[in-house]
Amino acid sequence: MIRLDIFSDPVCPWCYIGKALLDRALEAHPTHPFAVAWHPFQLNPGMPKEGVDRAEYLEAKFGGKLAAVQVYARVEAAAAEAGLVIDFAAMKRMPNTLDAHRLIHWAGLEGKQSAAVSALFRGFFREGLDIGDAATLARIAGSVGMDEGLTARLLASDADRDDLIARDIDARKKGVNAVPTYLIAGQHVLSGAQPTELWGRIIDDLAAQA
Repeated sequence: MIRLDIFSDPVCPWCYIGKALLDRALEAHPTHPFAVAWHPFQLNPGMPKEGVDRAEYLEAKFGGKLAAVQVYARVEAAAAEAGLVIDFAAMKRMPNTLDAHRLIHWAGLEGKQSAAVSALFRGFFREGLDIGDAATLARIAGSVGMDEGLTARLLASDADRDDLIARDIDARKKGVNAVPTYLIAGQHVLSGAQPTELWGRIIDDLAAQA
């Protein structure tokens, strides 16, 4: 197997789109060599724990409502091309994602990481869930076959919090400055949501080298 390390944040729309495009390639190549692992990268590491109003956040980030609408019109078009729906009207809060990254980490220990990442993306972008809320995260954990009660207790603690923060900082020190970022076999880096066709060519090339 070849490691495919993915640095991502569950509130990153390009990460959501990128996962859909990658998943399509993996499904089309069921004998692909990738062992996929998801790693933390917080787009907003200084976000208050309770999150902020999303509309206010976007207007401040992009310099006004019109600029924010223009930026997200491009996101919506790219999502539609990837076969995804984003319900912007449902998304009221911009959450702190550290606890969501803790959930992704725990899901990885149970072999449920991809399912948890998908559920977080779906919850935020399609259902407008506050994925910074512990009860919401525990329900998402339960929906992918994790123990909801145990997840709730872990989220109420500081379990793995410092480790996830350290991993985020380490990724930045090693040059990850935007997401999604893909690291293939610990050597080759791809940044941004890559087309399904490109992933297909990469998988074919790796198979030819085997």
